[in-house]
Amino acid sequence: MRVIAGIARSMPLQTIEGKDTRPTTDRIKETLFNMLQNQVPGSRFLDLFSGSGGIGIEALSRGAAEAVLVEKQPKACACIKKNLEFTKLADRAVLMETDALTAIRRLDGSSPFDLIYMDPPYAQGLEQDTLAALAKSTLVNMDTVVLVEAGLDTDFSFLPQTGLEIFREKRYKTNRHLFCRKEDI
Repeated sequence: MRVIAGIARSMPLQTIEGKDTRPTTDRIKETLFNMLQNQVPGSRFLDLFSGSGGIGIEALSRGAAEAVLVEKQPKACACIKKNLEFTKLADRAVLMETDALTAIRRLDGSSPFDLIYMDPPYAQGLEQDTLAALAKSTLVNMDTVVLVEAGLDTDFSFLPQTGLEIFREKRYKTNRHLFCRKEDI
């Protein structure tokens, strides 16, 4: 795994061994950030379920003004810290060592994020509670793009109840990215 583009381009990133995380492949990460290329520079970026930090670090490398990375696994947090130091991007990053719902509650009341990325473990049903909490918080406004990486079979029929809507979807062989925003009322 490596940083694809920007000031930390081609720098290798560490990952943790085992099945506790499922790093987004370089190819998928490149496709995702190509779709977001005009939105990342200068943005405020939130990376929920950060794993080794690859997505948040990619955003910082591509010019995000700041990134908040949220991860609860201690080994993954140690890996994120090493990757931020190695890429020299730690000064624009905040690592919250907690679960996503607690992080959302702690951040609520602050300014909205421009981009929110979440890649929860598959088949655990974490998407519904996390998206509902985000939609009710001050972290999401009408301009915020919420991106969800999920398995192809993940059910999002609950989404209209949260006040969010899917406006774009990108499918890959084994997973997909959903681009969500607040519904116009």
